Amino acid sequence: MNTERRTDVAALAGVAVRTGRLDLVPLAVAHADEMAGVLADPALHAFIGGAPLTAPELRARYERLVAGSPDPAVVWCNWAVRLRAEDRLTGTVQATVTDGGRTAEVAWVIGTAWQGRGIAREAAEGLVGLLLERGVRTVVAHVHPDHTASAAVARAAGLAPTDEVQDGEVRWELRP
Repeated sequence: MNTERRTDVAALAGVAVRTGRLDLVPLAVAHADEMAGVLADPALHAFIGGAPLTAPELRARYERLVAGSPDPAVVWCNWAVRLRAEDRLTGTVQATVTDGGRTAEVAWVIGTAWQGRGIAREAAEGLVGLLLERGVRTVVAHVHPDHTASAAVARAAGLAPTDEVQDGEVRWELRP
């Protein structure tokens, strides 16, 4: 593996991204209390399963995420999405980078109160732009076939659906 590429990709986790309305800030354990409220709506789990985490559960999860992947071939990159006009966290975006920095699997979640305002689209576009700028060659997302809003976000970020289905979700890809 190219050590220079690995170093560049590993640094992604600490990079902040600024878009027109948003700041994607590297996820910190300190975000857990505010994010517990943002992600508290059980409706957010309609397509992904599970239930909202409490602040202590989210804090423990963020501790694991911030510590990084135990697999040195995998880089976990997680950001909190801050809407500057409201000075509020509104959700998260993430990328799991593999294949020596050539492939990234991305995901996003925006709290119910902020949905329908283009925040997920803008955050996903910012994330994908950063990944491509840093040399990622393939960006992947998995979207439930009935989740039309998430499919619209994937499409806006430049991804296209494939014929592949994994765990009931359609694989979307961008190969620049």
